[in-house]
Amino acid sequence: MRRILVWLVVLGVVGLAAFWFITQPKTHPESALAGLTGDATRGEAVFWAGGCASCHADEKATGEAKLILSGGRRLASPFGDFIVPNISPDPAEGIGGWSALDLANAMQLGTSPDGEHYYPAFPFSSYAKASLQDVVDLKTFLDTLPVSDRKNQPHELGFPFNIRLSLGGWKLLFTSKDWVVGDDLTPAETRGRYLAEALAHCGECHTPRNPLGGPTRSRWLAGAPDPSGKGTIPNITPAKMTWSEAQLVEYFTSGFTPEFDSVGGHMAYVVDNLAHLPESDRAAIAAYLKKVPASE
Repeated sequence: MRRILVWLVVLGVVGLAAFWFITQPKTHPESALAGLTGDATRGEAVFWAGGCASCHADEKATGEAKLILSGGRRLASPFGDFIVPNISPDPAEGIGGWSALDLANAMQLGTSPDGEHYYPAFPFSSYAKASLQDVVDLKTFLDTLPVSDRKNQPHELGFPFNIRLSLGGWKLLFTSKDWVVGDDLTPAETRGRYLAEALAHCGECHTPRNPLGGPTRSRWLAGAPDPSGKGTIPNITPAKMTWSEAQLVEYFTSGFTPEFDSVGGHMAYVVDNLAHLPESDRAAIAAYLKKVPASE
């Protein structure tokens, strides 16, 4: 019996050590961005595709004010409220002091410059599929935007969700660079997949989640309860989305549906973002949506 207890203790210690190692925040090597230079024009396209202003600008911002990324919005979830941070170029309150590598670690690995896990309310599990070139271009563009000294506020989360170390396990379970839709795609559909699955992170809202908050990839884009607890986010797979590609492009451009209705809710921000992109990108997303497996 004593030998069994000793082995159980040893296994427990080894298990805890393995868990500690696996759940540590990861970062890219210093050489990850070697040879990459940023371009602000390309970065602006990444900015709109990624929906940065939709969360980080003031909720009532219009026009040029959408480029003031002062944060402060409250994102309700079943785990508590997340307070969106300031990502303006302010060196103290924003990310003006970050390097491009810091941004790459944040967007692709969910790791802060201080070596802490970010919560997946920040869609790093989607941005993980973005190219490092796009991240470098985005940082170059972000550095040109107006500065805000608005102070960041802590998230309002209860135990155990306020323990960031556990997020290492979440990342291990739910972060993947594998595409949901396979590779038998045209160049336009491939571009649409990149935009929808990576930069525009459509699955973050339109895919249902399990009790741990991880996306249920088998029901990709099949709709989900609104995190605020009010209403649902629609199924946009071919099982429910019957609009033609041309109708989808018009919706992404003007916000008008084939039924002569207009976009509302958070999707209005998405349409505003997509309208800044070339029409070829909006058409690419529409083509991709037709390739997504139908799910009821």
